[in-house]
Amino acid sequence: MLLCCVYLYIRPETFGTTLVLLEQIQHRFTRMIPWFKKLSYEERLRKLDLWTLEKWRNRFQVFKMYKGLSTILFSNFFTFYTVVNTRGHTAKIVKRRCQLDIRRFFFSTRVIDRWNRLQQSVIDSGSVNTFKNGLDCIRKATMGFFTD
Repeated sequence: MLLCCVYLYIRPETFGTTLVLLEQIQHRFTRMIPWFKKLSYEERLRKLDLWTLEKWRNRFQVFKMYKGLSTILFSNFFTFYTVVNTRGHTAKIVKRRCQLDIRRFFFSTRVIDRWNRLQQSVIDSGSVNTFKNGLDCIRKATMGFFTD
């Protein structure tokens, strides 16, 4: 139900407060289930196999990187590592240094670290669904992958 709310456009100046409000709605919704009332929020999310909104947003950003990498020419926006023997995968992106805080919160800077930590098998996915399944496997293997 709340998944449609995650992808709404939120103005940058109100992003923090809007995200808190959406998280409170999810918190309240999970508490409405009678046999989950006494559980903590994290336990309710785990038992319902739900994600926090922050994790959804981060997963969505990595997914958008994959789609963009496979459809448009990303070399116009990002610089790829030219060294062949990098750890991880072959599509690693160089992260430029940011001197201003505003640049740190751009999509292109936020998603690079998470993208560079992906495994080669996930990057080489043949379809979007295979990539999403690979992201879900990473989530189950490393719980902190989608948290900032």
